Amino acid sequence: MGSISRYIFRTTMGAFLITLVTLTVVIWFTQAIRDFDLITSERQTLFVFIGITGMIVPLLVMIIAPIALMIAAAHVLNRLGADSEIIVMNAAGVSPWRLLWPFLAAAVLVSLLVSAIAAYISPRALRELSDWSEQVRADILTNIVQPGRFTSVSGNLTFHIADRRPNGLLVGILVDDRHDPNEKSTYLAEQGEIVKNDKGSFLVLEHGSIQRLEAGHVDPRIVTFDRYAFDLSKFGAGPQNANYTVREKYIWDLMWPRPGDALYAAQPDQYRSELYDRLATPLYPLAFVILTYMFLGPPQTTRQSRTLAMLGLIVSATALRLIGFASVIIGVRVPSILAVQFIALAATITFGLLQISRGRTVEHTTFMTRIVSIIGEKVAQATAN
Repeated sequence: MGSISRYIFRTTMGAFLITLVTLTVVIWFTQAIRDFDLITSERQTLFVFIGITGMIVPLLVMIIAPIALMIAAAHVLNRLGADSEIIVMNAAGVSPWRLLWPFLAAAVLVSLLVSAIAAYISPRALRELSDWSEQVRADILTNIVQPGRFTSVSGNLTFHIADRRPNGLLVGILVDDRHDPNEKSTYLAEQGEIVKNDKGSFLVLEHGSIQRLEAGHVDPRIVTFDRYAFDLSKFGAGPQNANYTVREKYIWDLMWPRPGDALYAAQPDQYRSELYDRLATPLYPLAFVILTYMFLGPPQTTRQSRTLAMLGLIVSATALRLIGFASVIIGVRVPSILAVQFIALAATITFGLLQISRGRTVEHTTFMTRIVSIIGEKVAQATAN
């Protein structure tokens, strides 16, 4: 790689990193603000809030990285064009392939990054997010239940305590358990404490009573006790077998599902659609870079506007990505549609490279001018009528 290629590669990667970080932080903030109730209503720390919401960052990076690379490549090509460097290099006999090479090198690096995220990093982070969320819910008695408040868990379990002592002792406990539709139980105790061990988490109640009302009966049964261990494991506080979603599966789990995978047995089409989407994702950086070079790569004088070329790039890239999203969604019901995403990517890459090999690019100015003229005529006719 010569000095010119190194300069373009270095500039492109620098612009890519800045764009990627900026877009990721902005989008992460808009997503994270939805979970701000972790701090307000559920009284979690800022560290827990950032940690939990930060687990979606790899997924965001996987989606944003190709777009950030396209923006970076467009920025570099626009700057080279504005400074007439592309014209000088073209006049000096620099071939389009030599100018394209550093952009392709950057695209390969981004594709490798996206591949690693799609195959392992993103599912791993989403699993951690799921596990961490379960842990937060599991520690509800320790972190959420506040004196004088009725706190509902999962919609069928309600806690109330009169006071919490500094040593962790809970005083004046009421537990209303309605998870069993055939029996409603109410626990009253003078005091209690949380006990956690390898068997799970328990609320150990002392000096109280249990009122059980079975379905179809009018009068409850009342049982008094000196000490009773209320099992919290069934409400998510104890060890559980994680049931991960399709998005949280590693790519090899999608390729070779385990024989006993209940989710695969129930949703095999979802597995196939997710797998195709993961396999296609690394191709977008290459396709977007080639599209960018097609529209912005040719030498132009400062009198020639690049506005129409930029508009053509945006429309083409948006259409390509929408085709990908649509094929994944529709492909769940119609598996043959999943191939459309790969056909569109292959066609874009092939057409772009063919144009570059000919030393020509898309005649975007004439094409876009014609479209704008047609739209203007239609608007004028509609207004006249």
